[in-house]
Amino acid sequence: MSDESMGFEQAATPLITHISGVVLAGGKSSRYGKNKALVKVAGIPLIERTLHVMQSIFEHVVLITNTPKEYAYLDLPMVPDLIKDLGPLGGIFTALHVIPKKAGFFVASDMPSLNPALIRYMVDLQEHRDVIVPRIDWKLEALHALYSKRCVSEIEQLIQKGIYQVFRFFPHVNVRYVSKDEILRFDPELKSFHNINRPEELNRWIGES
Repeated sequence: MSDESMGFEQAATPLITHISGVVLAGGKSSRYGKNKALVKVAGIPLIERTLHVMQSIFEHVVLITNTPKEYAYLDLPMVPDLIKDLGPLGGIFTALHVIPKKAGFFVASDMPSLNPALIRYMVDLQEHRDVIVPRIDWKLEALHALYSKRCVSEIEQLIQKGIYQVFRFFPHVNVRYVSKDEILRFDPELKSFHNINRPEELNRWIGES
């Protein structure tokens, strides 16, 4: 597919080589009624829009999915959850075990308005931190965030306790919260965090794009 058809400009900056890009495609899409990652807008599935941005930023991109046959045509490295039915925490746990880099930048497969400049800014903040996550007022965007492999032991402890909320291990690691003011410099309308859970949300995104 051409960059023009995707509506994006070709990245002019070098690919990031020390962090993996991770796309989580493990959701059951129960609120949408079918696999929302493969829903097409202007002939292009949502997951391809997400991947186009991620592959313009990261040299290594991996897809975490329990239905690899659905995405085989993408010709990407794919890994199923090591432990099923844990939600996004399970996808993060799995990716941190398998990626070849020291950390991964994680997004969901149904995020069609990712902002490359914001993602690069967040990666640049890492230094020795374990998590880089946006915080807008009270809300954390845990599926638009960077996680290092140092998080694995804390995630394992949550899993052993039957706690599957991603943010619950944050108090035990070194977290850098990205403020709303920082985000607005790159994404004035906060579109980066839009995801598609229902058909009406997709229609709204199409109308705003």
